[in-house]
Amino acid sequence: MRPRDCDARWPCGGACGLTLPLAAIWRISRRDLSARIRGLRLLAICLFLGVATLAAIGSLTAGISDELSRRGQTILGGDIEIGIAQREANAAEMAAMRKAGAVSETIRLRAMAIGNDSLLAELKAIDNAYPHYGTLTLREGGPAKAPAKGEIYIGPTLSERLDIATGGTVRFGEATFKVAGIIAEEPDRLGEGFTLGPVAIINMASLPDTGLIQPGSMYESKYRIKLGPQEDAAAVAKALEAQFPSAGWDITDRSNGAPGTRRFIERMGQFLTLVGLAALVIAGIGVGNGVGSYLASKRASIATLKVTGADSQTIFRIYMLQILAVTSVAILVGLGVGSVMPMAIGWVAGDILPVAPGFNMHPLPLAVSAIYGLLIALAFALPPLARARTVPAAGLFRAIVEGNSRIDRKSTIWVVGAISAIVALAVVTAREPMFSLAFIGAAFGLLLLLTGIAFLLRFIAIRLPRPKAPLPRLALANLHRPGAQTQALVVALGLGLTLFVTLAAIQTSINNEIKNSVPERAPSFFVLDIPREGAATFTNMVKDADPAATINLIPALRGTIIEYGGQRVDQLEELPEGAWVLNGDRGLTYSADIPKGSELVEGEWWPADYNGPALVSLDAEIAKVLDVGIGDSLTISLLGVEVPAKIASLRTVNWENFGLNYVMVFSPGSLDAAPHNMVATLTVSKDAERVLAKSLPPAFPSSSLIEVGEVTAQITNLLSQMAQAIAAAASIAILAGIAVLVGAIAAARQSRIYDAVITKMLGGTRRQILGAQAMEYGILAVVLGLLSLALGMGAAYYVVVHIFDFSFAPDYGILALTLFGGAGLTFILGIVGSLPILAARPSEALRSL
Repeated sequence: MRPRDCDARWPCGGACGLTLPLAAIWRISRRDLSARIRGLRLLAICLFLGVATLAAIGSLTAGISDELSRRGQTILGGDIEIGIAQREANAAEMAAMRKAGAVSETIRLRAMAIGNDSLLAELKAIDNAYPHYGTLTLREGGPAKAPAKGEIYIGPTLSERLDIATGGTVRFGEATFKVAGIIAEEPDRLGEGFTLGPVAIINMASLPDTGLIQPGSMYESKYRIKLGPQEDAAAVAKALEAQFPSAGWDITDRSNGAPGTRRFIERMGQFLTLVGLAALVIAGIGVGNGVGSYLASKRASIATLKVTGADSQTIFRIYMLQILAVTSVAILVGLGVGSVMPMAIGWVAGDILPVAPGFNMHPLPLAVSAIYGLLIALAFALPPLARARTVPAAGLFRAIVEGNSRIDRKSTIWVVGAISAIVALAVVTAREPMFSLAFIGAAFGLLLLLTGIAFLLRFIAIRLPRPKAPLPRLALANLHRPGAQTQALVVALGLGLTLFVTLAAIQTSINNEIKNSVPERAPSFFVLDIPREGAATFTNMVKDADPAATINLIPALRGTIIEYGGQRVDQLEELPEGAWVLNGDRGLTYSADIPKGSELVEGEWWPADYNGPALVSLDAEIAKVLDVGIGDSLTISLLGVEVPAKIASLRTVNWENFGLNYVMVFSPGSLDAAPHNMVATLTVSKDAERVLAKSLPPAFPSSSLIEVGEVTAQITNLLSQMAQAIAAAASIAILAGIAVLVGAIAAARQSRIYDAVITKMLGGTRRQILGAQAMEYGILAVVLGLLSLALGMGAAYYVVVHIFDFSFAPDYGILALTLFGGAGLTFILGIVGSLPILAARPSEALRSL
């Protein structure tokens, strides 16, 4: 040992403080830890839960993203994909593509499949070069090329719904096809994006026979280009786009074969990571309780070390090494479990995930999870450790009744630094830093609010009149007595229950909105590609089926924004945040009147008889994103033709009214000459729905009849899957809250034994002691339940109303069950944790005090 200056408050007066070498400190730490590691189990459990959750979420997100990148060529169907709306490539464009590499052409459109019944399907025409990458496979015969002329491959769902097997026939438009096989795998399925029906594949040579491709028909041509092995796909794509800046192409390269899917996975992963981080913060409270409980059990050892001359630094190092050792093991085990979880999730989820993540180690998310775990351990373990090292030996012996001292300034700086590092790491690693910052700010605000409520609860308990009955008086005193864990319980379980109530309210409210409100506001059908010359016949058929039918029939076109506010889109280095309208082609229409569901907020609508230069009315939110206003220019590419227009007005669009809403509405005369068809919404009686579902497809074979009920079922299923994923991540917060409760009970056990012994010596029975603690935990359960209900409902209301723009209609029965379960669990665990206290013998307990 070597002497050094020490605190003059110690029994030695500061003259004999000793600091041991690090090797000696480690030997003491290891021997002490091997003798009694039990006290740090809560630390290990809490860190394991949090780190494993973050590692699993990060690894799953990285695994899916890597798989999308690895299979980019197969998903895209080539090294470069060029999508063109409502037309095929012209000779010059085809020549440029073929110069770049081998070209495969496909055309995809929605069409009605007619067999024993009718069903909306995605009809895909392919050429003999399809696919460049991957393999089109059939259930019956394995790999396949394009079907012969007059033959068709159909998806399993189409086969089941129309009861058509191989060898049967199905009609699309004016052509009848023989089913040559059932599709087992469509290699570029994921790259095709969201679909409203099952797929059917025909040869490109068969498409003219259907009569579905007419001027104005809504279809998309896709050209997949296969490059040489050494060519840079991004550079070639950029060169092709620069060669045809006004073509209205939607061009993608193999590095991002499914951009929409990737964005969804990354954003969902970010949100789940933040939920997991919130769970880890809750677990951090358990870490603090676990360390505090462990150091309380080591009180005599710490006091003995100080009496024999060990200084504060030695005490700190001994127990910090123990905490770091257990922390390291917990983090490593958590990383191990988290790294294999994506494979298990992929096996359980099946087809829910866009691609199955392979078993690969992803160092970045694992490293981030480990850093989070270490920072959380540091932030929450330092306060109890600092208190233990700064309290004089005599104070340690009296700590049961005196409580703990405040942490020193140096430790406070370290804690603040660790919390700041957590926030910085969350923001730096986020895809959307501002969203992460807002989430963390809300979480810290909630944490401060719960802390304040905990202090308020203790403040009220101190000042309430003392009940005359001994049990209520003891229960009330337990809420504010020295060593009471009221604050830890309110904060940890309040966070967990609030999160669960929030998620339950959001999920049930959205489900109720879809289940109850959609049938009231949604039309019966959307009908696409109604020929302009057949509009009158169409209207008459609907009115014959239901004279009271509501019909909204408007023109429909698709175009691509290529310039806005004087800026060419193809010359932008990156698109503005939130400018989804610039990604590919968008729906367009023209109208003499303001469309239903829109409200003018700026500018003026053109006269009904307007016949001047092209004007456009733009969605106000999109105008804000693009930073354009009244009088600015906006140019679209429509069928390869540039159409310049001036922004005349801005509108708010009521997107949830299930009407025909468009971001851009043009003035009459600006788009009339372009080939196009009509679209309609129909609101009819149930009887008329059945009649029209059978009569419209044969009468309008080129039109697509979309039943709104099937669309809402798909949306409901997607939202349900998202809610399940969020609830799974949030359940870790509840597990962490349970661990915190157990830790709080353990941390207070010594002082509660002291109280129980005194009560027994004064004549109290075990039943009375248990009754007092039951009242205490009952009060906490009720307070936490009401608190979580208020906070959770407030958060859910904001998300549902202000973010999703839905009405707030949660299922109060499910919320009540959630609260009852959480509050009941708090009560039960509190009582079960109190049972060992009742078994304490006064003589043994007094000797250990």
